[in-house]
Amino acid sequence: MTEIIKKTTTSQGNELNPVMNTTAKRESTSVVDTPVTKKATSLQTTGYLIYFFFGLLEVLLLFRLVLKFTGASTGSTFVDFIYGITGIFLLPFDGIFRTIFSQGAETTSALEPSTLVGIIVYAILAWGIVKLLRVLSGKQQPGEEEAGEEQQTN
Repeated sequence: MTEIIKKTTTSQGNELNPVMNTTAKRESTSVVDTPVTKKATSLQTTGYLIYFFFGLLEVLLLFRLVLKFTGASTGSTFVDFIYGITGIFLLPFDGIFRTIFSQGAETTSALEPSTLVGIIVYAILAWGIVKLLRVLSGKQQPGEEEAGEEQQTN
């Protein structure tokens, strides 16, 4: 929720010029802070939720990429949890590229290009879903008003 503070300044003058006081009387000015709250529309809230859940998935996929690359042990509950959850989301991309293994002294690290592809595809998918919802809503979005006016004047 965005909170905007609206400042209203009022001044008191004479009858001839209400803004400027030409007599010797002292001009009184008061400033009033009026909080204005702007609530998100249901469309915006849906967009925020989509970005949140896809962002959470992106973070989990990034964890997987780092854990695989560093050769993390699957004996750890956390590592097993991350691999289990993200494995479901990487099934569509499994086998696109070969996994590259590197044998170290104690661990074997792996670079999974399918995880990189998944991160990119899910980011584009989230963006596309939000844009599609905006188009299907039929409402003009903030910022689109100026773009429409610029096209009409050109």
